Amino acid sequence: MSTVTVFASPRSWIESDAVDQCHQVAALDGMAHVAGMPDLHPGKGAPIGAAMLSSVLYPLLVGSDIGCGIAVFPVALKRAVPEQLARRFPDLDRVPDDDDPAWDLAGRDVPEGHLDGIGTVGRGNHFVELARIQTVFEPAHAERLGLAAKSLVLIVHSGSRGLGESILRAHTQRHGAGPAADPAEYLARHDAAVRWGSLNRRLIAARTLRAIGARYAEPVVDLSHNLVEIRDGRYLHRKGAAPGDDRDVLIAGTRGTHSYLVAAHAGPEANWSVAHGAGRKMSRADALRRGKAKHTVEELRRTPLGSVVVCADRKLLFEEAPTAYKRIEQVIGDLTDHKLATPIAATAPLVTYKTSRS
Repeated sequence: MSTVTVFASPRSWIESDAVDQCHQVAALDGMAHVAGMPDLHPGKGAPIGAAMLSSVLYPLLVGSDIGCGIAVFPVALKRAVPEQLARRFPDLDRVPDDDDPAWDLAGRDVPEGHLDGIGTVGRGNHFVELARIQTVFEPAHAERLGLAAKSLVLIVHSGSRGLGESILRAHTQRHGAGPAADPAEYLARHDAAVRWGSLNRRLIAARTLRAIGARYAEPVVDLSHNLVEIRDGRYLHRKGAAPGDDRDVLIAGTRGTHSYLVAAHAGPEANWSVAHGAGRKMSRADALRRGKAKHTVEELRRTPLGSVVVCADRKLLFEEAPTAYKRIEQVIGDLTDHKLATPIAATAPLVTYKTSRS
């Protein structure tokens, strides 16, 4: 009998549609347990913010952005003025040239030779953010990561771009929403997309750090939250859920709020997973409609925290407004209360890059 557990308090904003989706997934053949995170919200065909353990592999439960995740890179800059740095961010909607030095820093081993979109952020909720460590809750742990209060980090949230989409499309054209007919074949391409996403985050970071005058350093955190792994002979699907088995995880807030670096220690009841971000509470259409009634473009390009948002796409600016998301403090509080994670540090945004193109 499959079970469903949602790790959220009564104070958390959890849509009934998302919980219904968890139960629909739980009814699939072979499903053992569905764990909903406190950032749970409805997705296309499957909930986002969920970890799903099954004896059967379902590509739809991972989705199209296989390998999407968040990496955190330490940054050494003597002076960080948001307005000045925002102007120096490169065009991260453009694939880097062959002679771009970022390749030598991040590596040139591109999985499946898929060059389309490499080194670019993508749209939706993807972003690149220069942030400052605002508060340190666990100094010894932060020190082990080379981080301290007031130090800078670059947070990169991006995935496999068109590669993951092509992998899911190839499956759905033949099998629809059903299971993988050949799990080994799917996993081989899936694993390539996960590696591609990690390389993409490194390449984005290398391009950005060089542009703002900082040296590239390897990430202290780099985890995918859209993937499947084999665990005890079964398939653990994560869709918007980060691996939480003794991992350090950056749980993203919004461009106008803090994000949190946590030490995750989730067990089997949570499918060894934690939340990946604040989680949407409004659809994009609702965020666009309500945002235009409440905010101006200029207001959304400067946050209450004093940070600058680089986003030339006005529609995206409204769709991704902080008010479209749940409260990140509530998400972190739920994880802490359920003993799934311990906060290490909170970051405050200085510059958040979405897109330089309209």
